[in-house]
Amino acid sequence: MKAVVCPKYGPPEVLTIKDLSKPSPNKDEVLVKAIASSVNTGDVRIRGLKVEGIMKIVMRVVLGFNKPRKPVLGTTFSGIVEQVGDAVTRFKVGDEVYGATGFNQGCHAEYLSIPEKKVITKKPANASFEEAAALPFGGQTAIYFLRKGGIEEINNPQVLIYGATGSVGTAAVQIAKHYGANVTALCSSRGKELAQGLGADSIILYDQEDFTKVSDKFDIILDAVGKTSKKQCNSLLKPDGKFLSVEGMDIASERTEYLEFLRELFESKHLNAVIDKVYPMEQVVEAHKYVDTGRKKGNVVLKMAGN
Repeated sequence: MKAVVCPKYGPPEVLTIKDLSKPSPNKDEVLVKAIASSVNTGDVRIRGLKVEGIMKIVMRVVLGFNKPRKPVLGTTFSGIVEQVGDAVTRFKVGDEVYGATGFNQGCHAEYLSIPEKKVITKKPANASFEEAAALPFGGQTAIYFLRKGGIEEINNPQVLIYGATGSVGTAAVQIAKHYGANVTALCSSRGKELAQGLGADSIILYDQEDFTKVSDKFDIILDAVGKTSKKQCNSLLKPDGKFLSVEGMDIASERTEYLEFLRELFESKHLNAVIDKVYPMEQVVEAHKYVDTGRKKGNVVLKMAGN
């Protein structure tokens, strides 16, 4: 099978496509023929070891000191179950599935074998494989942080999403609206139309005004891109308000429950998968270069070879 391999940390050009052995599922695993994956900020951080301070040491311990211990990148997938282990009960051959592998990675390949008890479930029936692959990274991260902020317990929550047009931000705006929030989206002028389309109630354009000067107060401020701080946002928080950020030691959980929730939202048309660009596997270097610019809107999807 063909797979994207990262033999060492570095710029996008370190990535190569190699022929690797097709995995065989263990008795508790399903073999998925991957159709699509995503290239997200997590992937480019792993490839380039783009983290600062103590997190760089932590990442080297987790991922490998001098090169990735698991060289096949990719943390989200969608595809079709091709084979199941003898002990598998949740899936059958032909099921259309999607999921996430976290630090185990391995999704930028034509096939992957994953235990049925890990983060995998049937994809939304009305989603394309590209859309399904775009949901897990931003969607799960948004669910994790919004719930950590207590959005389910707050009556008419006032929520500010900093970086509302990225993978996490586009999901967070829509999921917060599902919870009945009044959502203020903070983005650039280029993202205004997208933020409006996502259902944001108010929009602050950071390239036209200082967001810290607004008079509104928020129950939850979610920094979906890791570019601000609690200190900078303190004046915008209500007395019991919470500041949450994707940057730092708090890494969002990945759970099958989250994927099932995302599936429900997508099938009921309360959530859209925002896709900026779709690249074939052969153009993975270009996909990483584009994500590295920091200008993507929503998600970048990678289609596996042969699809």
